[in-house]
Amino acid sequence: MTERERLQCAYELAFHPPRLHEAWDRIKRDAVGDREQLGQLLDLALLLHQALPEGGYASQRALNRLALYQAKARAFGMVRFLRNIRRHLRRPPLDDRVVPAHLVRDIAVPQIGRVSARKPPKILIQRRPMENG
Repeated sequence: MTERERLQCAYELAFHPPRLHEAWDRIKRDAVGDREQLGQLLDLALLLHQALPEGGYASQRALNRLALYQAKARAFGMVRFLRNIRRHLRRPPLDDRVVPAHLVRDIAVPQIGRVSARKPPKILIQRRPMENG
């Protein structure tokens, strides 16, 4: 997964409820290929909900978009859901209270209520091989 794909996936987990629900469903069914990588993506997703940085971000447009995503995500309880999933995966608490400036990018997420043309990230579609027996 490239850095751009990682960031896109983190934004979708943070701000697109169907993607987060899909991830949770796969966690419950133990159908996640790499739990550590998914945990890292969930860490990034939660970081995107922290306070906005005062400088060092890509552009004002990116900062505005992130602020809008944060505001809209509150209606869906995304922050609490992310915290609960991370707790289920036994992820350590995050110390950052501000979104790292390098994560503020002008990244679009699918609109809620519309079917995404994007395929889910590979991490969410890989399955562990079934054991014979």
